[in-house]
Amino acid sequence: MQTMYEQMDTAALDAALADLTRQVDEVKAKGLKLDMARGKPSPAQVDISRPMLDLLSSGADLTDEGVDCSNYGCFEGIPSARRLAGEFLGLPADQTIVLGSSSLNIMQSVLIHYWEKGVPGYTPWSKLDRVKWLCPAPGYDRHFGITQDLGIENVPVRMTETGPDMDEVERLCAADDSIKGMFCVPKYSNPTGITYSDETVRRLATMKAAPDFRIVWDNAYAVHDFTDTPDVLANVFDLAREAGNEDRILGVASTSKITFPGAGIAFFGSSAANVGEVANTLKVGLISANKLNQLMHTRFLPDLDAVRAHMRKHAEFLRPRFACVEEKLEEGLAGTGCGTWSHPHGGYFVSFDGPEGSAKRVGALCAEMGVKLTPAGATWPGGNDPHDTNIRIAPTYPSVEELSEALDVLVLAVKLVSAQLAREARA
Repeated sequence: MQTMYEQMDTAALDAALADLTRQVDEVKAKGLKLDMARGKPSPAQVDISRPMLDLLSSGADLTDEGVDCSNYGCFEGIPSARRLAGEFLGLPADQTIVLGSSSLNIMQSVLIHYWEKGVPGYTPWSKLDRVKWLCPAPGYDRHFGITQDLGIENVPVRMTETGPDMDEVERLCAADDSIKGMFCVPKYSNPTGITYSDETVRRLATMKAAPDFRIVWDNAYAVHDFTDTPDVLANVFDLAREAGNEDRILGVASTSKITFPGAGIAFFGSSAANVGEVANTLKVGLISANKLNQLMHTRFLPDLDAVRAHMRKHAEFLRPRFACVEEKLEEGLAGTGCGTWSHPHGGYFVSFDGPEGSAKRVGALCAEMGVKLTPAGATWPGGNDPHDTNIRIAPTYPSVEELSEALDVLVLAVKLVSAQLAREARA
């Protein structure tokens, strides 16, 4: 589809360019300093978890179902925290481990484990001539960094409205046993905001793949709904078990955007065999995680019903911000052909696509006008967006007023870059 600027005659296009350039100069003169770079909760959002800090004091009972949380031991996590982990992940509590505060750190530790030791019965990945990993894109840059750091070849797979392009995923996995795994953010994906369809989940759980193929099922936004019609995600563990592939799924989640970012509790869950085998390696370097933090969390959020009630408070902050994104993009770009964007029911991001060859220029122009965005290309492995179109919008941290101003800058940048591309095509 052509942009409105491509449809203009040259005189009209030059006039539009002059007007847009003038507007950009006016914004630069304001000296704005606005940040939409990372998906962080706002300070007011974080504050709603402050009452949790009052639950443990010098006089508090520090036991959890007979476990002394003030001392060593209980590597797998305290009983109440493992039950909560099981509810999050859709697994029995005894197929979970509750570790530190970071699910990303769990993913890295588990993949390093397979890199060094291999899936039981198979060659360690580090000893193979070539190891590949599927990366749905646009996707989460920090995922891509884990495998890249190990020397694994990241292979992008296109995201669709129902999840990764499963025809492509199945074709690649069936034909190439050097593909050893795949990253998935199955609910409110980062950054597209889509939730995998039941059919996508079923195909991932049942498809033909290398016997030591593993899916990192990062359900980071399992409870991060902000509409009255939240998305529902199928239980991949049940489907994989029925297909005889229960070892395939490595589930992770955390409370980092539920309580305190960087100070929550993080969960790992998989088949009983996987959990036991991975735990044996992790135990070498960890006697137990912070059980007092686990206890504080489960007294504040004892079950998934309590978590959902808490998340409804978060939604009061998120809903107006995502509504602002929709309003500003619709108002500024609808009908121009200069951009398309996602319309999520939850999560932390909106995925925006401009004209081919525009994203890096838009990011640079926004920076000149005082608005910081996630670097263009970050949503693709190696930072290489093949069409240079995707921009991840992270609307959660700024105030609604700041967000509104930042989005006006983004819209202006998209328009000017689109006009410039149209003019350059005529040179």
